[in-house]
This record gives sequence, structure tokens and C-alpha cells, in this order.
Amino acid sequence: MPQIFNVYCDESNHLENSPINTMAMGVLYCHKDKVREVSGRIKEIRNRHNIPESFEIKWTKISPAKEQFYLDLVDYFFDDDDLHFRVVVIDKNKLDHERFNQTHDDWYYKMYFELLKIIFDPRHYYNLYLDIKDTRSRHKVKKLREVLCNKVYDFDQRVIQKAQTVRSHEVPLLQLTDLLIGAVQFANRTGLNGEAKQKVVERIKSRSKYSLLHSTLPKEPKFNVFHWQPNIGL
Repeated sequence: MPQIFNVYCDESNHLENSPINTMAMGVLYCHKDKVREVSGRIKEIRNRHNIPESFEIKWTKISPAKEQFYLDLVDYFFDDDDLHFRVVVIDKNKLDHERFNQTHDDWYYKMYFELLKIIFDPRHYYNLYLDIKDTRSRHKVKKLREVLCNKVYDFDQRVIQKAQTVRSHEVPLLQLTDLLIGAVQFANRTGLNGEAKQKVVERIKSRSKYSLLHSTLPKEPKFNVFHWQPNIGL
């Protein structure tokens, strides 16, 4: 019987001219009917640490004072069998758009397909939610849905039922997505400081049993990592 999944999508350092070379695109996903329960559990963790709902969970907001709060969020993700995460890590030094006769936007849509292709199952339905980044976000999300539907032969747009932008501060699961993406990106950069952030990374490595520096098996169901290389998966 068909099931409906909500897929929360985000990216870090996706702009072409950003001085940071390590980019990460990730998704957190679960059954649609589990969203309320997950949001409630995240609220419980907030309450336990006296974190107001107005505080947006973000990787960049990790601090020594909130270290245990973020560690508890990581543990909750790994303890809840309904939650799944996949991330694609990209070294932008390896990009050569001219060689492949593409724009950065063309490549961006290809990377989203690379990210999502092993999640999609034509027997089920998917709702995609992306954080609003800028004034072009709505156009890019509309284009993304068209590209993805064509890639998976979903020409009547039945499998990918929805793709829309949302405000991350209103969506707890998108905030959790940001946290996990940020951790993977941090692990793949060198020379970064931040003891509290490093502890969060170490907790993820311990719970996942992965270094985050290498790709997992493609079918890894819980914490799936793919290190993209040009000419691979396109």
C-alpha cells in the first residue's frame, strides 16, 4: 500500500563563489504521519533544557552552554527508528562547469537528484520541504520538482506530490536537518575550532559507527553519507 513520506532538504555552503570549499546537501525524512510525534519529542527535549521554542536549532548556534541539548538531539535522532538521514558531501574545488557544459544551477539540480534518488520508491509518495534561502527560492523549488519528476519518469507528478519552501524556524525537522548537515560538513573541514561542535561530531560518529569522511554503502538506511566525485552518479 502506498505510503507518504515528508522529506526535509537543506544545504550548507551551496553558493558558487563561497570561500569555503566543502559543501553538503542533506535530507531528513520520515513517514508523514510521524511528523507530529517527532516535533513533539523535539519540544520535550527543548523543555528539558529550558530552550524556548523561539530559539532556532542550528549547527552555527552550538555553544558550550547548549552542548548537552544538542547531544540529546543527536541521541534522539539515532534512537528513533522512524527518522532517516542522507547527505552528499562535495569538494567544490573539483567543479568544472565549463567542461560539462552546465551552469551552477544545472549542477545544483543534478546534485539534488544524486541526493534523493536512492530515497525515492515509485510505489510511494513524497513531499519535499526546503528552507527559504533567498528571493529565488520559490522558482528554484518549482524547477527542482520538474527536474526530479523527469529524472524518475514521474511525468504526471504523482510520486513527488509536493515541493515547497518553508521557514526553517517554524519546522523542527528542518532544524534537525541543519544540525546533521552542519556536523558532517564540519567533520570534513580541517583547522576548525569549537569544542562543543567537536563533541557533537564525535557523538554522531559514535552512534553511526562511521567516520563521516568516507561514503557509506548506498543502502545504509539510518545515516547515509556519499562523497561525490565528478563523473560519478551523473
